[in-house]
Amino acid sequence: MKIILLTSSLGSGGAERVATTLCDAWVARGYQVTLIPTFSGGGQPFYKSSDEVKLIYLADVVGINRKTLIGYLKRLFALRRIIKDRQPDVIISFLPNVNVATIIATAFLRTPLIICERRDPSSQSCTKLWELACRKLYRYSDMVTVQTESVAEKILHNYPGLKKVRYIPNPLPEGVIEVLKNRLFGERKILLSLGRFSAEKQVRLIIDAFAEIAPRLDNWDLHIYGDGPLKIEIEEQIINLGLRERIILKGHTTSPWRVMAEADAFVMASKYEGFPNALLESMGVGLPCVAFDCPSGPREITDNGKYAMLVNLNDQNDFVKALEKIMSDDVFSVELGKQARVSIVSRYRLSKVLDRWDQLFRELGVHH
Repeated sequence: MKIILLTSSLGSGGAERVATTLCDAWVARGYQVTLIPTFSGGGQPFYKSSDEVKLIYLADVVGINRKTLIGYLKRLFALRRIIKDRQPDVIISFLPNVNVATIIATAFLRTPLIICERRDPSSQSCTKLWELACRKLYRYSDMVTVQTESVAEKILHNYPGLKKVRYIPNPLPEGVIEVLKNRLFGERKILLSLGRFSAEKQVRLIIDAFAEIAPRLDNWDLHIYGDGPLKIEIEEQIINLGLRERIILKGHTTSPWRVMAEADAFVMASKYEGFPNALLESMGVGLPCVAFDCPSGPREITDNGKYAMLVNLNDQNDFVKALEKIMSDDVFSVELGKQARVSIVSRYRLSKVLDRWDQLFRELGVHH
């Protein structure tokens, strides 16, 4: 079976990690997999994929990286040539701009096309131009996948005329299953946050909550991994609170699971998500977790708050209470983490998600 998977880039984001995970799993099955990052500037992969995956940077094929109409058209024609040359059995595309380009590039080729919408369009919109393009063109794909059942139920409101909509979650990377939270409590405990320093992640709310609890639990520190446009504001907030010794900005990490295993609890305060890998993987490692019940993902991942503490969106008072509960009650937090791990591994392990992909392929008449 021959698969082409397209994504914008191979940076450090969640979509890129999922794309790499799927490609590696499919080549391990003996499939011929071509991974095409379409970003005009090219680049190098943050997540290393298997040597068996054929990696083709569209920018290298076209030879230009200017964001002009002519450059965009050349990339579309180059993409169409690659697809015709490689004759895949199915094409899979991630992210709105790539989805639109792939629909245009594959017009009339008759190769089954699955586009993957990684957002909840009702709460996360693209620019007006891209949103209009998605609304007009998504109906020409053979199938649209989303990451949660709640998005599957309402996506037709945003994109009418879709042929098939299916829900398929992100897989838990196999490496997570090999990692287990170290239950030996250290002298100092770590509350962990992982995410981009941008408005929707609401990292500043996490810092405010920790600052409220910190005087009562002086053996805890907050470690924040990430970077982004709000970094300077976040640094100033920490300084103004007088907590530079206890709130540490750790930058990027290429070993998130090791970081999770060394922490004692995980917190996420996003205003919205697509499907938060950091929450999924923290629970998979066995961390007790606190998250806002934002659209979309946390409710499904935590099984309606059964396996993590789910707080009404932006209810800062309950957010502080939930954090203080897992930071002060060792028996409760250890048991919550253990139950979270069992639940996540049973529902999201890679083999189960691959079975769901197999079902999608069969629906489109693609056989392996």
